[in-house]
Formats: sequence, structure tokens, C-alpha cells
Amino acid sequence: MELLQTIKNRMALVFPGQGSQYVGMGKLLYSVSPAARRIFDRADQVLGFSLSTLCFEGPQSELDDTINAQPAILTVSIACLDALRERLNPLGITVMPAMVAGHSLGEFTALVAAGSLEFDEALLLVRERGRLMKETSIERPGGMAAVIGLDEHQLREVVNEAQSLGVVTLANSNSPGQTVLSGEVEALTRAMELAKARGAKLVQRLAVSIASHSPLMQHAANHFAELASRANMRPPMMPLIANISASMLHSVEELRTEITGQLTRPVLWTGSVQTMVEQGVETFIELGPKQVLSGLIKRINTQVQTISLSDVEIVKLLYPNDNEAFATA
Repeated sequence: MELLQTIKNRMALVFPGQGSQYVGMGKLLYSVSPAARRIFDRADQVLGFSLSTLCFEGPQSELDDTINAQPAILTVSIACLDALRERLNPLGITVMPAMVAGHSLGEFTALVAAGSLEFDEALLLVRERGRLMKETSIERPGGMAAVIGLDEHQLREVVNEAQSLGVVTLANSNSPGQTVLSGEVEALTRAMELAKARGAKLVQRLAVSIASHSPLMQHAANHFAELASRANMRPPMMPLIANISASMLHSVEELRTEITGQLTRPVLWTGSVQTMVEQGVETFIELGPKQVLSGLIKRINTQVQTISLSDVEIVKLLYPNDNEAFATA
């Protein structure tokens, strides 16, 4: 099996962030994997409501609410990881990456995968993170927009000009030529106009009212810093690549600073992938709903191997005899 050889290569595990949620995620995996079932059942118990039902049945509007989407994506991603280990460990194959990384929210999944946070605590942290972000967005509303086709220098010029109307900043450097802007609506709208005028191939407002990874999230960051300082964290078993610096993190204090700072600072995903490649990573395995990060990684470096192990793909690949799961889904 190609996957087995890949696991033995120098590989990194990467985990998606908010926006990858969809109704039905994790349902097939829950039906065939005892390890995944334990994760979903534990999430329901820890949170005090049926997160699993929300993942499996929706409604979409409720699942999209950041206070629900964040713990839901974390849960599905960890269920994928545990199902993978459940099937490979009996074959004598240990899923031990050289490095881990996650995009925004996905960084918390990476912390669990690296042994720095227990699943229960990560679940409560991201639930509160979502609540704080939602609360802050009411006090300081804003938005986000994707821009494709301009380089970073051009976008910084756009942002600098638009800032005369308010707060707007580069929020996500996702891949060369693909960036997300974040900020107050008037300034963001002006930045979108300027980006189009400079020849952007696509400028699209995202369906969110939260200005993530911008100074508008400072209130959320201030309160979240208190939670991060009390979290029971351990040094990661392997380096975690930071969103806000694209550097390798090793200590608990570095991790605490990272998960607080990423609320107001940009996600340097392009730089994160480049750091992992420079450190010898040959293969990236994406675990979680959808396949967003795998596509970005291939745009950043065409030479590396990417494997997307979404919840559905894991069932197809590792549980091929459980055809009734697909028949009833």
C-alpha cells in the first residue's frame, strides 16, 4: 500500500482550519471506526451537547457558527488521526510525523497530535476561542476577502492605501498569489476595489462577519491569553510549525504565545510549508474534513507529495470491507 510507504518517509501531518466544515462530516468514519467513535462520544460528553449529531445532520447554519465549527473540525480531524492509528498500529506502523502544523484553528489539532494538549482541553479551548471571536465580532464587526493573482508587495501597497479608511490587514498568506485580507468593512471594501484595479484575477468577499487574524480580534486575544496561561500543556513530541512566524516551536511558553498571538496576527501558511520542506519533509498528510490544505501545499511546492486523508477517504482506504457504510450513508 502506497500509504504505508509514505508513513515511513519523512512526513508532516497538517490539519485544516475553519471553513472546511460540512454537514455529514465524520458520519461514515463514526460508523466503521471504534477509535473515531470514542472521539465523537467524548466530545459530546465534554461539551454537554451532541456535537456528533450537529456534524452528521446539521443544520449547516448552526454548524457554520464559529462557536460550533471550531470544536467540530477539531473533533473530526482527531477522529481521522485516531482511526488511522487504529488501523496501522497493528501492522507495526507508528504514525509519528517529523513535524506537525495546522492552519489557524488547525493549530490546536496539531497540538493534540503532538502530545502538547489533551483532546478534552483542546476541545474546551477552541469552543471558548470561538465564543470570544464571535463576541468580539459583535463589538468590532468586520469581514474577510480572498485575493488571487497579486503578490505580497502589491497587496501591502493595497492595504497601506486602504488603511486610511480603517483597520485592514493581510490575514492569511495561503500560497503564492493567494491571500486573505481581514478588517473593518469600509477599509476592506476599499482594499478589494484597489486589488481589482491592480489586476487581481479574483477578489471575493468571504461569508463571515469575523475579522480573523487582525487587530480587531484584540479583545478576544486578551481574554484567550488568560486561558492559554492556565492550560495544561507539555512540550511537543515533535516540532510544531508556528502560524505567526513559520518557525519551529519546542517549548510550552512558545506554544502559549503562539495560540494567543495567532488571533490578531496573520497565518503564514506559505512560509510554514517552506520551513517544513527546508527541514527535509518530503510528504504532507492532511487529516480532517475536505482537502483544502493539500491543494495549497501543491501550489507552494510542486515537488512534495501530498495525501489528503479526509474522513471519507480514510473509510475508503482503510475500511474497504465496510461497504454497508457507504450504502446507508
